Amino acid sequence: MENEKSVTVIVVNWNSRDLLRECLFSLRRQTYRNFHVIVVDNGSIDGSLEMLENEFAGFAYLIKNSRNHGFCRAVNQAILASRSDYVALLNNDAEAQPTWLEEMAAVVERAEDIGMCASKILKHDQPDVIDKVGHLIYLDGQNRGRGTGQADRGQFDQEEETLFPDGCAALYRRAVFDAVGLFDEDFFAYGDDAELGLRARLGGWRAIYSPRAVVYHRHSQTLGAYSPEKIFYVERNRVWLAVKLFPLPILLLNPYYAGLRFVVGMMGSVLRKGPAGSFAREYSILRLIWTLLRANLSALVRVPRMWKKRVEVKRRQKISNDELRRLLFQFRIGLKELALE
Repeated sequence: MENEKSVTVIVVNWNSRDLLRECLFSLRRQTYRNFHVIVVDNGSIDGSLEMLENEFAGFAYLIKNSRNHGFCRAVNQAILASRSDYVALLNNDAEAQPTWLEEMAAVVERAEDIGMCASKILKHDQPDVIDKVGHLIYLDGQNRGRGTGQADRGQFDQEEETLFPDGCAALYRRAVFDAVGLFDEDFFAYGDDAELGLRARLGGWRAIYSPRAVVYHRHSQTLGAYSPEKIFYVERNRVWLAVKLFPLPILLLNPYYAGLRFVVGMMGSVLRKGPAGSFAREYSILRLIWTLLRANLSALVRVPRMWKKRVEVKRRQKISNDELRRLLFQFRIGLKELALE
């Protein structure tokens, strides 16, 4: 294709040599030709660097970090090192179908205000089951993939607007980063794609879900689906997202919404349902309560810092608070679905 816009595909890696290899093989098979790959390695000691040098020299440019700086800083390093029209993210535990980049680029090129494209992400080991197809959000800042766990029967085969794409597999215009900034490195990992996506929506950019941009994902291979560390980041970062971006009336109700989610989550932990139930089976209910408490206390410490960032975001805001509120309710996830399914 003569007029293909340039794309940089960013893959962040940390001690996942074999998964990274399969991820890069899938990128080698892309039908879209005008792209290059940057792998940011966060201090791997499992042979990932040697594998890259031996098997992907000349295909993937490597940025080596001496330690794990987290997903956000790693992605930002690669964005700043690139000069392409578009930036794509692909998790190292995901494999893209050959037309993945081609389909996403086609979506974003349809209108100048489309700044983000979300993929159809299926479970790698159950390719007929949905991992996520765009995102939904709860009004305390927690978010969850749309369609998670559902059998893929074509119910999400319509190209349509979504709130924001999942950072596992997404495409962004470079102009989005130029206008609203990079990933917030305070988040370290988890919830960072939600924060950037909502910040971009505030900046007037739209997000579109493409059912033809398909990726197969081995879910939560880095920390584990329900590890205390992951739960800590998810819970802490949802507070920061709300403080930084939510309309003030919804933000003031944050303790109410979070309290409801906590109560229903505790019910789930006792009944062994939902994410809390899965955590309780692997650890304990007391460990869950302690992790959530620790995360919220950690979040509160930096609320003043997030409020300063909020002021800057509001200065750049292009849509009204009413429009943002409409988006949050339009793409709102129900409490039962979030906490018990």
